[in-house]
Amino acid sequence: MGKSNFAESSDKSEEQVSGAEVIAQALKTQDVAYMFGIVGIPVTEIAVAAQKLGIRYVGMRNEQAACYAASAIGYLTGRPGVCLVVSGPGLIHALGGMANANMNCWPLIVIGGSSERSQETMGAFQEFPQAVRSSIYGRPGPCYVDIPADFVNLQVNVNSVKYVECCMPPPVSMAETSAVYMAASVIRNAKRPLLIIGKGAAYAHAEEALRKLVEQCKLPFLPTPMGKGVIPDNHPYCVSAARSRALQFADVIVLFGARLNWILHFGLPPRYQPDVKFIQVDICAEELGNNVKPAVTLLGDTNAVTKQELASQKSLPMNYYTVFYHVQEQLPRDCFVVSEGANTMDIGRTVIQNYLPRHRLDAGTFGTMGVGLGFAIAAAIVAKDRNPGQRVICVEGDSAFGFSGMEVETICRYNLPIVLLVVNNNGIYQGFDADSWKEMLKFGDATAVAPPVCLLPNSHYEQVMTAFGGKGYFVQTPEELQKSLKQSLADTTKPSLLNIMIEPQATRKAQDFHWLTRSNM
Repeated sequence: MGKSNFAESSDKSEEQVSGAEVIAQALKTQDVAYMFGIVGIPVTEIAVAAQKLGIRYVGMRNEQAACYAASAIGYLTGRPGVCLVVSGPGLIHALGGMANANMNCWPLIVIGGSSERSQETMGAFQEFPQAVRSSIYGRPGPCYVDIPADFVNLQVNVNSVKYVECCMPPPVSMAETSAVYMAASVIRNAKRPLLIIGKGAAYAHAEEALRKLVEQCKLPFLPTPMGKGVIPDNHPYCVSAARSRALQFADVIVLFGARLNWILHFGLPPRYQPDVKFIQVDICAEELGNNVKPAVTLLGDTNAVTKQELASQKSLPMNYYTVFYHVQEQLPRDCFVVSEGANTMDIGRTVIQNYLPRHRLDAGTFGTMGVGLGFAIAAAIVAKDRNPGQRVICVEGDSAFGFSGMEVETICRYNLPIVLLVVNNNGIYQGFDADSWKEMLKFGDATAVAPPVCLLPNSHYEQVMTAFGGKGYFVQTPEELQKSLKQSLADTTKPSLLNIMIEPQATRKAQDFHWLTRSNM
């Protein structure tokens, strides 16, 4: 061997690699493509190393929103997003996102830095394939990986590091043949069968099989909020408009990945017949039999629930139904819809339709407020990568917007294709108009006389967007709404925020079961 070749081989064998680079490469090897977070000691180097390897890093303004965004990536792509945080307060701020991912069953990896500890060698970085596998196998959920500070900057010989191969996609489990036959028999003998399709079905990409089942057997179905779009809302067998009646009079209900929790009224009367037969299809064995005793259990996956109301009222100020009627008219069929709020989300999901699976994100099973902008940012990052030109519509109540409104700066910094609709009724559930607010303050300090649900009237949230270079619109009439939304959808160069003023006392239509929606305040 020549001297130059020997020297080159010797240099290569002595090449050093940092712990941060090993961590980044381990994530890259596991097909992790997106990272969100707030950097600081000792995790800054991890973010830098991840970017060098092509992992997309989005710097957020709060760890909670970062964790929401990373979890939404897991739902939208099937591979976990990463939330990068510092120890202590950083990790604590991320706990809300971890809890939300856990309740929604979305894969997520949270990486946090911790204090240094002595370690002789880096070895094979086993934690990451284990974390990825844990987050996506079985019922998906969050995982936390703790990185000691000295690991991040530790230098080791590149040849001493062994990366484990990318973990395979989750194995597809099949239900027992005898149980399938039993379920088919129960459905065949049903007089009023009903399928409920939810986000479990969306995550499992079960849209083609479910549509075939619905059409061949002529089975009516209801989608849950984030199951909307697995089968299009305008399908002739969708009975969302008669949701209460469908649930109340069905004699056999098949749950595809749906849990009998508060969203489905726990499967109990008076929402359901006392003798209704449930067939449960779920990826998690522990979920089978919760709250009710099912007639048949199938260990697999799928789920959904919704209802639909249409109204167009021309009077001013506008109400929720007027707003959503005009919004629905203009929305692209392939857009992502993100929604959160009290009445805003509840009414919006009955009016704003979805036509594609995994294109709706809302407060989910945990009923979390503050998730909207983080979810929208995640959807926009995915949209830019997969389908440039695809839009993200984020529908927020004014109260919900307040939880993470400063993430508008993040949206503008990365110039994301997001149109924010803030439906503003000056409060949580309901508020006051400006004149009533002024009159009320004559009777004392706001802390003593203002109802806890009230917010400041006519707040100009659109100025938050214009402050960072986006476009903002203050909307008071249907004509202004139509015009500003049309302009926002046509302009793909900047994000937009429409601050849509509605009647402060506007609320949802009367419900058959008032106990379902009443406030405990």
